[in-house]
Amino acid sequence: MKQDGRRVVVKVGTSTVTRENGAPNLHTLDRLARVLADFRGMGHQVVLVSSGAIAVGTDKLKLAQRPQELERKQAAAAVGQCELMHMYDKLLGEYGCTVAQILLGAADVRDDVRREHLRNTFSALLEMGCIPVVNENESVCSTEIEMGESKLLGDNDTLSALVAQLCGADLLVLLSDIDGLYTADPRQDEGAVLIHRVDRLTERLWSMAGGAGSWRGTGGMATKLSAAQIAMSAGVDMVITNGARVETLYDIIEGKPVGTRFCAQKQV
Repeated sequence: MKQDGRRVVVKVGTSTVTRENGAPNLHTLDRLARVLADFRGMGHQVVLVSSGAIAVGTDKLKLAQRPQELERKQAAAAVGQCELMHMYDKLLGEYGCTVAQILLGAADVRDDVRREHLRNTFSALLEMGCIPVVNENESVCSTEIEMGESKLLGDNDTLSALVAQLCGADLLVLLSDIDGLYTADPRQDEGAVLIHRVDRLTERLWSMAGGAGSWRGTGGMATKLSAAQIAMSAGVDMVITNGARVETLYDIIEGKPVGTRFCAQKQV
């Protein structure tokens, strides 16, 4: 894969964009904006998939904890999405970037006509030098997801892989609260070893996937493996790494061994 002019999708998890108390992590967000703007300056096209709307909305509304009722989660998501876009627009704008918001639901990627419109919209935005910021339309879609009527999205790991597929991306990077895929949960097993490269998703790898991570997010390693399956099948390399070190994105795009790289299957 060529090292310049790549189309890159970067997904940031809730634990990366917020602090332990749910407040936005402005230090990390500013560093992320600087790196993504620099990528654009290097000739790459960038799409950002961002989680965090419910957590940021919970903080903005000054709620004591993440809401449990569906309608209150949706309300928090609506408030938080507005706040997130304000921050991305401000931070990326300071580095000379124009951002665009795209909110998706399961029907948008399932329906052939909508999917084609999305593909064209992404292409147009990227060709115009914009950085699309994508999230699930949680204020509407989480009804289907939490009631079990739709399992197509439901987490932004899967969403980011579908976006990478739609965009014809070369690379997908998941910035999480863990360094990559381990042989066991490193938070519970000191002997856990980081796996740097995966060429095929075996049953053994699936068995290593644990449950959800922090209380602020919804995704665990299993959702990341599901995302890897989509990306690899679409001919897209995927890397899982720790969002606390956003500058490692430079090493990742150069192909250096950071986190866990899931290598794309050769397209025939």
